[in-house]
Formats: sequence, structure tokens, C-alpha cells
Amino acid sequence: MNALQVVREAPVAPGLDVERIRADFPILKLQVNGKPLVYLDNAASSQMPQQVIDRLVRYQTTQHANINRAVHSLSEIATNEYEQARRKLQNFIHAREEREVIFTSGTTDAINLVMHGYGRKFIGLGDEIILTTMEHHSNIVPWQMLAEEKGATIRVVPINDAGELVIDDYEKLFNKRTMFVAVMHVSNALGTINPIKQMIAFAHARGVPVLVDGAQAVPHMQIDVQDLDCDFYAFSGHKLCGPTGIGILYGKAALLERMQPFKGGGDMILSVTFEKTTYNTIPHKFEAGTPPIAAAIGLGAAVDYLSAIGMGAIEEHELGLLNDATEKVSRMPGLRIIGTAKDKAPVLSFIVDGVHPHDIGTLLNQEGIAVRTGHHCAQPVMQRYKLPATSRASFSFYNTTAEVDALVAGIRSVQKVFA
Repeated sequence: MNALQVVREAPVAPGLDVERIRADFPILKLQVNGKPLVYLDNAASSQMPQQVIDRLVRYQTTQHANINRAVHSLSEIATNEYEQARRKLQNFIHAREEREVIFTSGTTDAINLVMHGYGRKFIGLGDEIILTTMEHHSNIVPWQMLAEEKGATIRVVPINDAGELVIDDYEKLFNKRTMFVAVMHVSNALGTINPIKQMIAFAHARGVPVLVDGAQAVPHMQIDVQDLDCDFYAFSGHKLCGPTGIGILYGKAALLERMQPFKGGGDMILSVTFEKTTYNTIPHKFEAGTPPIAAAIGLGAAVDYLSAIGMGAIEEHELGLLNDATEKVSRMPGLRIIGTAKDKAPVLSFIVDGVHPHDIGTLLNQEGIAVRTGHHCAQPVMQRYKLPATSRASFSFYNTTAEVDALVAGIRSVQKVFA
């Protein structure tokens, strides 16, 4: 079955001590409906280790103050910790300068920042924006809003039956009116890892900037934005063992300096009169008002935790789980995997004959197994496969082969109920 084509070579890395790692995550000790929690909804949000929780508590109990607005000790400490978190994120994604790292409320906020700050300034009537069929709604709707406002046009790259972008068609979409490309690194609905380095190089050869939605990539592989040469890269903290309400926009300094601010308010200014406002330097120009200080510091602790484990080891372990699950599920009659790309992240979307995905999710929950069901904020993908929804199991480095087996057993139980 072509679903077995997902097997790819993982980076060489020492194996993980998964049981030791699982001890760091308090929530994994829970029971749901009297059964041990099997948490397989990591593409929606990962869980948080005790080390990150402790760091948040330490900030809130011994370091909390507003930043950049006082000379008292607590404010200076909070400011230093906030900016240290920025440097940690710079190193984690290998940005050239720390001022290229902007704190946002998440991936959606980061994409909207680029749409307003770059798109509204540089994209106009008759211009074209290239998206792909597999984009999350957060990387579709802002560009549709811009296109409607400016009279621009959205062009869409199709996907094949395996859930891979048709790169020949991507290249054919470019013309003299192409002004911007926005593409996800990894599909949240299919798990497909897109060849974004190749796509970026092709766009740059034609003078077109590229934004990458990295929400599903950063938790699972080492990201080097300089090597990719992307112009913008967006991701969220809550998928990265960090808090909710925090995300990152990486942008090349030269582009960020040319952009207009998305939001106005305190700290994004150098001076204000009723006649004129002079904006602050980057990254502060894009961080109006009191930022999510605690969440930023928590995200810094999360990348410390992941770096200590090693992203290579994480990728290897998760790929093993994906291949194990794919092999076992592929042998089940009456089940079809949706998304069989050769290069995949640890996402397994599937449908079961005669059973609605919501029923699958409900019955699996009775066994303590948490999966995601629905269109996954990727309705164009569902339309491509003529499906209303899928069930999605998504793995993280703290998941185990025993949990894969629990998922398989749970699906068999679902099939018996509806036999």
C-alpha cells in the first residue's frame, strides 16, 4: 500500500530515554475515563514539561514587572529575562540577529503582522500572491483580506493524491505580477514536509519574497532560517512545549525595517507628538504595548528543554513512531490514510469506512486516547479529497510504541462497534 512510502531516513542521533522524559510531563500521568491518557493531539498543542512550568512560576513569584519602563530592580530583571528569551529563540532557529526575532501571540498573529506590515505596503492592484492547497486557514484568510482590499489575485498550488505539492505547477504560477509567496513548511492535516528551500530559491530568483508557516515544523526538526533563506518564518510556542499566547515571527532585518507597524501604542515608538510619531527600531517597532512577558520567558525555557534533548534525537524518535503507526494502520481493512507523502512529519490522518471521524474521536476518548477530528482548519485539503473531515493522530517525542499499539487497538474497537 502506498501509505508505506512515508518511510524516510532520520538523522543519526542517540536514542531517547522516553520514560525519563515522560516523567517531566505531569499531565501524562492523568487518567481519562479510568484509562491512562494517550495524548496524540500534539499537532494542535503539545504538553508542557515541569521545567517550563517551574520557570513560569519563578518569573511570576520572584521576577514579575513590566519591561522597558522603569529603572527599579524588578523591571530591569524582567526586561533582561525577556530579551534573554529572544536570544534563545534566535539561536534555536539560527537567525543572524536577535532583532530579527519578534514576539507575537502566535503563528496567526505573526502572519497577520506580515500581511499588514508588508502586504498592505507593497502589494497592490493586479499583483498576485501564491498560496498552496494545503495551507491552514491562518495562512489563507489574511491574504484573501489583502487581495480583496488591494485588488490583488490569489494563485494556488495544487497537491497530488499523496498530498505533495505539484512543484512544476508552482513554478508555472510565477509571472511578472507575482509579488509574494506564503507556504507552510509542514501540513497540519497531512503531515507532508514541503520542499521549501527549493521553493524559496525559485521565488528569490524572480525577486519574490517568501513567508513560511513553520507552526508544524519547528517542534519536530532543526530549523535554520539562514540556510532556508526565507524572508519570514512564523511559529507558535504552544506546539513547542511552551505556553499559549506566544509565538515568533522571524524576518530578515532589511525587510522588517521597510515594513510599517501592524499595531500602534506604547514601546513601539521613539517619540510622539500630535503632529508626528517616530517609530522605534526593530524588533520593538512590532511589539506594541505590554508584551506576553511570562509566556516569552516560558518559551525560552521550552527551547532550552528541547535543545538539551536534541532536535535530531527528537526527529528520529518521532519518525520511528510515525513509521510504526503507518505500518500497523495500513494493514487494517476498511481504513485509509489521507496523506501518504514520501517526506512526512509525525502526523497520521485517516478515515474509517462507515464511521464519521467525530464518532471515532468520541469512542477513542472513552479509551483515554486523545486524537483530533474535523477539517483541521484546512478545508481546501478536505475539498481536494472530497471528505468532510478526518481523524488525526499526531505524535511527539514523549509518545511511545505502546501508545501506537493503544491507538491501533482503539481503532479496531471502533470498527467492531460499527461492524
